[in-house]
Amino acid sequence: MRIPCPLCGDRDRREYYFGGAALTRPAADADAQAWDDYIHNRDNPAGVSREFWQHEGGCGAWLVVTRDTVSHAVIAVARTKEAQA
Repeated sequence: MRIPCPLCGDRDRREYYFGGAALTRPAADADAQAWDDYIHNRDNPAGVSREFWQHEGGCGAWLVVTRDTVSHAVIAVARTKEAQA
């Protein structure tokens, strides 16, 4: 799988560190169930998912990668600050 870093260009996935699912953090006043789901519970979808990846072997940037978990096709890549805007 190749991931196109917005700063460095197209790179092999071995240059990256997988950081897990790109989840939306609950509000500070969210109930205990929302926090429990955020911290402990994960879906394991077959299909499109958003994930955090760090370009550890390159520029060091954290990215949000949208990819298909079945085909490993990368659909979109954005720096974390840009993905949250």
